[in-house]
Amino acid sequence: MGWLRAAVLGANDGIVSTATLIVGVDASGANRSAVLTAAFAGLVGGAMSMAVGEYVSVSSQRDAEQADLAMERRELAADPVSELNELTRIYEQRGIEPGLAAAVAEQLTRRDALGAHARDELGITEVAAARPLQAAGSSAAAFSIGAAVPTLVAALAWKPALAAFVAVAALVSLAVLGAVGARLGGAPWLPAALRITVLSAVAMGVTAAIGALVGTAI
Repeated sequence: MGWLRAAVLGANDGIVSTATLIVGVDASGANRSAVLTAAFAGLVGGAMSMAVGEYVSVSSQRDAEQADLAMERRELAADPVSELNELTRIYEQRGIEPGLAAAVAEQLTRRDALGAHARDELGITEVAAARPLQAAGSSAAAFSIGAAVPTLVAALAWKPALAAFVAVAALVSLAVLGAVGARLGGAPWLPAALRITVLSAVAMGVTAAIGALVGTAI
C-alpha cells in the first residue's frame, strides 16, 4: 500500500507543476503551440527530475542498508555468542518470555543468522529493501500520468478559456487524489482534499499573475 500512496503523491506533483506552468505561459499571451511546448517540456523535465531525485535518495538508503549488513556480518563472525544474546533480548523486549525467546533466537540463528538480525535488529526485509531503479521508474511514471491530465486538457481546450479549463481539470483531479491519499493514510479525506485544492489554486493564481506581468513586459 505504501507504493500506492507514493504514486498518488507523484501524480499530485505532476498535476500541480504542469498545470501551473501551463496557466503561467498562457497568461503571458503565448499561442497554443508555445503553451503545449512548455507543457511537454515540463512533463518530460519533471519526470526526469523525479526519477533522478528518487534514484539518488533510494541509492543512499540502499548504501546505508548494505553498510549495516556488512557490519552485522562482521559482528556475527567475531562474536556469535553476543549476537545471539542480543537477538534474544530483542525478542524478550517484544513480549516473549525469556526461555522461549532464547529458543527462537537460537533456532533462527542456526537457520539464517544474518537474515534474523537484518529483519529483527535492523528492520531490513526483502520486501522493504531499497530498490533505486524501481523507485525511479515508478516516480517518473506517476509524475507523467499526473502531468498528462493538464497537458491533454490544454491540447483540447478552447484557446480563449484554456487556462480556466486546465485549472478546473487540475483542481478536480487534485481533490480526488488528495482524498485518496488521505484515505490510504487513514486520515480524514475532506481536509486533505480542501488543503491541496486551495493551495494549488493559489499557486496557479500567482503563476498566472507573474506570467501576465512577464508577457506584458516582453
